[in-house]
Amino acid sequence: MDFCKIKQVNIPRFLVSAILLCTFISCDSLFKGKEDKIPVARVGETYLYKEDLKALLLANMSKADSTSLVNNYINNWAYKQLLLSKAKINLPEDKLELFEQLVSNYRTDLYTGAYKEALVLKSHDTAISKAQLTEFYEREKENFKLKERIMQLRFVELPIQYLDKDLVAKKLKNFKEEDKRYLDSISVQFRKVNFNDSIWVSVFRVMEEITPLTPENQDKYLKKSQFFELQDSLGVYLAEVNDLLEINDVAPLPYIEPTIKQLLLNRRKLDYMKKLEVELMDEAIKEKEFEVYEQGN
Repeated sequence: MDFCKIKQVNIPRFLVSAILLCTFISCDSLFKGKEDKIPVARVGETYLYKEDLKALLLANMSKADSTSLVNNYINNWAYKQLLLSKAKINLPEDKLELFEQLVSNYRTDLYTGAYKEALVLKSHDTAISKAQLTEFYEREKENFKLKERIMQLRFVELPIQYLDKDLVAKKLKNFKEEDKRYLDSISVQFRKVNFNDSIWVSVFRVMEEITPLTPENQDKYLKKSQFFELQDSLGVYLAEVNDLLEINDVAPLPYIEPTIKQLLLNRRKLDYMKKLEVELMDEAIKEKEFEVYEQGN
């Protein structure tokens, strides 16, 4: 059956042979390409291939488990494809156009977002100096008011029957170099220990570690330069409060340093993205890759 009329022309024999050879090679490679992807299911003109299932299967899976997993995946895939085909047929045209636009926008945002992040990671300087942190803190410190009580303290938790409790308490209060060395030397006997009293921590975090300390009794025990002792069924807690800051006090720089660093990095990132946008647009205009045409009224 003739599908179209072809004008007869004389083609040299060697050219015919060359065309036929190229055709056979192309067809052969095309068939091989199709053979490489082994279909396992079909819904309409959409195929699910064997290679799409590779990520599902784990090396230590039994044959029964892998078969069940694959069957479930195929059925779920088929159900979604069938729903999709029905949706394309039955949804109003304006809805379909809207969804296609949303999909297109999402695809664009996904690609451009990933590319921008890659550029930022490649070019972005993440080093923030101490001077930059301090300068920003001094300028903005009134915006860094505490929303919770924070404190500095050192403490130990002793077993209930610990014999040298009074000596440990004395050393913890004095906390001179020889006291530190002594406490360090016997710290394996303590249930919990914190000697770094220069770190600011939230009062709620301290309550998690010193369980007899509660929101109801915290004002009694948590005072600047106060030593206290508490006990519960698990142990005896000895603590020396170094310093305490209240809600609405200005947060100390060491406590909010990670927050300030992230703020500065975010600002630097935004500045870089603005610069990238300007450079990209300018280059496109210069290379005549981007043009805006005058709109007729």
